[in-house]
Formats: sequence, C-alpha cells, structure tokens
Amino acid sequence: MSRRRRATKRTIDPDPIYKSQVIAKFINKMMYDGKKSTARRIMYNALEKFAKRIKAEDTIIAFEQALENAKPSLEVKSRRIGGATYQVPVEISPERRSSMAMHWIIDNSREKAGRSMEEGLAMELADCYQNQGATIKKKDETHRMAEANKAFAHYKW
Repeated sequence: MSRRRRATKRTIDPDPIYKSQVIAKFINKMMYDGKKSTARRIMYNALEKFAKRIKAEDTIIAFEQALENAKPSLEVKSRRIGGATYQVPVEISPERRSSMAMHWIIDNSREKAGRSMEEGLAMELADCYQNQGATIKKKDETHRMAEANKAFAHYKW
C-alpha cells in the first residue's frame, strides 16, 4: 500500500461578474503579488475589448472558444533510455492542456511591446479565436515536435 498522501484538487470559486470558473482560473494565473483586483480589472476590460473586436454577443463562449483553440493535445517529454535521451510524445491531461493554453496566452500578451496588458490580452484572445498569432504558433510548434518524434512513442510508460 502506498504511504503517500495524494494531492486533492481544490475547487475555485467562480468570478463575480461572469460566474465562470475558467475566467477565475485565468485571473489567478494572471495575478502578480496577490493583486487580484488589478488582475480582475485587466481581465474584464480585456474581455470587453475582445468581444468588440470579434463582434461576439456572448463573451464567455467566445473566450472559451479562443482558449480551446490554444490548447495543445500532445507534448514531448524527455526519457533517458540506456545512454540516450529521447523526446517521447505523450498526450496531455485536460487540466494541463488548459493550464498551458492560459500560460501561453498570458505570456504572449505581456510580450506585446508598446501596449497595455488589457490591449495585449484582447489582441491575443482575438488571435486565438481566429486561429492565428503567437499562441497558436506555439501550439503548432509543440505538435510538430511531437509528430517529428513519433518514432519514439513506444518508450512512453
């Protein structure tokens, strides 16, 4: 019998405006130094700009579609077999998929030079919604790496 204590997932309270756990999780990932009110303000303003940019009537559905477009399904993990290290393609769990997509969107939003975080986030979400931009490029690059190393798939366990 295992003596480890298995970690339990904590539930996140939904955000106050849209009542969505996905948006609450996104806000938590975006937050710096515990400044949740600042992160919320940036997120809500970015969602308004995003909805205007793509002319969506339901902001939450559009946001979730953009997030879905950014989620990767495969990644490569390093496995050491014998003396060699192989990049083995593995499928990603649903929690990690959404976490990676959120992380990529936030990072690429921060990297937009000369723009505020609100504008950068709105632009990046719009790009993800339309299947283009830096986040989608990162996802495609991850999938390409997994496809290129498909020959080592039998090493996963």
